[in-house]
Amino acid sequence: MTLAPPAPGAETATEEMTAAVAMNSALDAAMAADDKVILLGEDIADPIGGVFKVTKGLSSKYGTHRVRATPISEQAIVGTAIGLSMAGYRPVAEIMFFDFITVAMDQIVNHAAKLRYMSGGVTPAPITVRTSVGGSRFGAQHSQSLEAWFMHTPGIKVVMPSNPIDAKGLLASCVFDDDPCLFIEHLNLAYSNKAAVPLGDYRVPLGKAAVLRPGRDLTLITYGPTTGLVSAAAETLAGEGIEAEVIDLRTLMPLDLETVFDSVTRTRRAIVVHEATQFLGPGAEIAAQITEQLFGELLGPVLRVGARFTPVPFSSGLTNFPTPDRILSAARSLVRP
Repeated sequence: MTLAPPAPGAETATEEMTAAVAMNSALDAAMAADDKVILLGEDIADPIGGVFKVTKGLSSKYGTHRVRATPISEQAIVGTAIGLSMAGYRPVAEIMFFDFITVAMDQIVNHAAKLRYMSGGVTPAPITVRTSVGGSRFGAQHSQSLEAWFMHTPGIKVVMPSNPIDAKGLLASCVFDDDPCLFIEHLNLAYSNKAAVPLGDYRVPLGKAAVLRPGRDLTLITYGPTTGLVSAAAETLAGEGIEAEVIDLRTLMPLDLETVFDSVTRTRRAIVVHEATQFLGPGAEIAAQITEQLFGELLGPVLRVGARFTPVPFSSGLTNFPTPDRILSAARSLVRP
């Protein structure tokens, strides 16, 4: 069963929530609306409620037959989710860290992403794979942003929210989408801030970017954890007389190139910022698309600011991620060469 989202302009009750609580609210609403929604993953049942507490309280409310704590086997988690989806369920499978998803690549890339195509549309795979990434305190094998791998795979949708409101709305849309969705949660955003999140069944459409700030001189394109950095950089640039438009992609596949092209057509300059490696990262394809479509309009090359091409360092004194200085330097060099 799929409930319709609230009508535009309708009054919606809200509550201050962190992103982690907002995602819990999305799962709660989905499970209440449809008994075919089932959660499975390591330690997701109470009393643990997931290592990052996103599923806390849900097994107590809906039972362990719908919130299933699994063995430590990513292949089994995703494989079971695919089987459940073929039997009419809408499973939400948690893979604790993004890095661990490599163990289940065969299930995701060769099965979930291809079932609709190989069955002539008879067998969709409406699974949502939730996974977490963020920072460096967990070391190089627990901190990789691998979203470009899945953007490169036809048949799967890739989503990465930057705030609590989108965290709830995008996750709900993933659960009720008929295609497999990879939902990436950034740990630095899970508890870092709160927002007034709509209660009940609330959805943000997949494949639609958000323009967070209008601007005339430059388009800054980003998603997930670097959205805050980019927004702060835009504030700094405004103080220098450079008005930057900020776009939060929200969904990486399908990619809202229409919003990107519309913005860059006006500003004629663009920078893509993300935590994934800059070399062959998502920004490479976005930059290529902009260049192919708008080459004659651009006042300079499309620049990228991403992680340096090294494993993520554990030391707190080192970072390979984008920094405010790198973003500002790129913007100034493009607008005032």
